[in-house]
Amino acid sequence: MPGGPRSPRPLLAAGAALVLCAAAALTALAVWGPEPRPPELRLMVPNPPGGGYDTTARAVAEALAADPGAAGAPEVFNLQGGAGTAALARTVHEEGNGHLMLQMGLGLVAGAQVRGSQYTPADTTPIARLLEEPEVVLVPADSPYTGFEQLAEDWRDPDTVLRLGGGSTRGGPDHLALLLIGEELGLEPGSLGYVRHDGGGDALAALLRHEVDVAAAGAGEYRHAIAAGELRPLAVTGAERVPGIDAPTLRELGLDLEFTNWRGLVAPPGIGDARRRELTGMLAGMRTSPQWRKALEENHWTDAYLEGDRFGEFLEDEQESVQDLLERQGLD
Repeated sequence: MPGGPRSPRPLLAAGAALVLCAAAALTALAVWGPEPRPPELRLMVPNPPGGGYDTTARAVAEALAADPGAAGAPEVFNLQGGAGTAALARTVHEEGNGHLMLQMGLGLVAGAQVRGSQYTPADTTPIARLLEEPEVVLVPADSPYTGFEQLAEDWRDPDTVLRLGGGSTRGGPDHLALLLIGEELGLEPGSLGYVRHDGGGDALAALLRHEVDVAAAGAGEYRHAIAAGELRPLAVTGAERVPGIDAPTLRELGLDLEFTNWRGLVAPPGIGDARRRELTGMLAGMRTSPQWRKALEENHWTDAYLEGDRFGEFLEDEQESVQDLLERQGLD
């Protein structure tokens, strides 16, 4: 009837529809579960999978995931490009993001210099240096070089062309190790023929395919290939021999040289003191965990923990040392 009271049926129908929608939503929630929460922490690797940075980041993630006091398993992802400077730029541009850390090390310090990057690790928030490891001088198992002395003889011979490689950029740890050995052998600055590969996986493939004659790599990086007899280690660059690697130190071979690579984590700038303390506390706890101690042993890594401002000071010293070597070699 015009002007009379409205029927309650549309309202009841609307209410029924809402009940049905709510029931459907609850059913879907029961079947599929809630939307997954974003990870509390993401670890960015500045090169492809398979290299030292990647192995380290995944070991960190595994150790943190096993810690009941941590915020769940961190997500590890790779962002390659520009010898690590693409990931460095991403880190700087993520200013204030306290849920991101960049896995980095000596190679990134050098890569930023060699590439003339707009950013350096000094533009980030230093969190902690985690570890150090020596380099190993390696040849394929069927190489004619059965000892370092044979290699050194050809290395000094200007008529012998040696193809030397590594998985780091020019100025990175693999390249630096070979540069320093070349200096000790009396090579002219700038005479080292270095073939750079995009990460340890590519460098290993090149070595096994005989695209390079000799390569330098982190002691733990090719441990499986060494154990399988695919590679022959000729020397290690640290102060002591490495368990599981049958090779003398450079000092044993008469070279006055020790060299170790290192890796650590930095965060974007502007994350605040409170979040920085949370991140360093998380890593300090991880450092003592059984999972991390196992990773150190299996990968031939040495604990070299250094956090916060002390790590920042170390980064500044490393930048000066790398710059000095690059200048000596005419590579700055």
